[in-house]
Amino acid sequence: MNNRIVVAVFSMIVGLGLAQPLTIRHDEGTTVVPKEPQRVVVMDEEALGWLTALGVTDRIVGLGSAYLTPADISGGRIKPEVLQKGFLARAKLNNPIYVGSWLEPSLETILTLKPDLIVRLTWKGNQNYDKLSRIAPTIGYVEGGEGFWQKGLRDLGRIFGRSADAERVIAQVRATNRANAARLRAAGVFEKYPKVVVVAPFAGGSNWVYTAVRLIPDLRELGFKDGFTPKEVTLGVGAQISDEALLSLDRQTLVVVFPPGGKYNGAEAFYASPVGQKLKEQSILYLPEDYSPYSGPLVSIRNSNELTRMILEKIQRER
Repeated sequence: MNNRIVVAVFSMIVGLGLAQPLTIRHDEGTTVVPKEPQRVVVMDEEALGWLTALGVTDRIVGLGSAYLTPADISGGRIKPEVLQKGFLARAKLNNPIYVGSWLEPSLETILTLKPDLIVRLTWKGNQNYDKLSRIAPTIGYVEGGEGFWQKGLRDLGRIFGRSADAERVIAQVRATNRANAARLRAAGVFEKYPKVVVVAPFAGGSNWVYTAVRLIPDLRELGFKDGFTPKEVTLGVGAQISDEALLSLDRQTLVVVFPPGGKYNGAEAFYASPVGQKLKEQSILYLPEDYSPYSGPLVSIRNSNELTRMILEKIQRER
């Protein structure tokens, strides 16, 4: 009888997925993580986007962000009214603690949260992985890596027992892009604008073009060719572009002005500049949601649908 009870209990534990943790190979190493973690810290909006897509944001106890300001925080927590804005509203968060910015996380705060998993975006030269790993199992994904958000989403799908959901969301992104690409072709968009460039105007006057990850992959999936290729790329994401290079863009290149969020947004100054005035007629201004990730499945779906709508409206006006 006792042996039967032991076998039954063991079978129940295995069935619940609690017997064996998972070994995850990610861009910062190999980490053993528990299945179905209950207390998760996400260090940035990208990681938040993945957990939102999987429907497990109720597990998030700590959130890092470079967009949140002291005015958004009260008593160490993100204010309820802030959690109702932009992408944070879509995430449906449950009163998380603010754990600092991507570059300067509060390790002391994270330690007090007693997380069983930390998820973060990373890049060459990013710090604190070893320190975070001493607090809890930490997994990180390089933003400029090919298919980085798909890998992050699939790994988290395994961890949370939601692999089918991860594949469904990835397939939804592909299907959305295919449908919207067909709409653009049918409207003759590529006859006028076969090429595209994504320009990110930062507050302070510097302009960047994105070559990977940030918006440009979605535009390529919609059928556009690259209108500008920089000689050197920073962190696998993009490069600063000069006024001279922007002025040399031909009239068949659609310019998508995609400013960063929050205090970094330099769109108004860009359009007031001689370069912005010159490119205005062949450009559209595409604004991210407040507190939005730069990339990820939910962002790609929004990008595809909103850009398609805006481009079709532009083409219609120009006829």
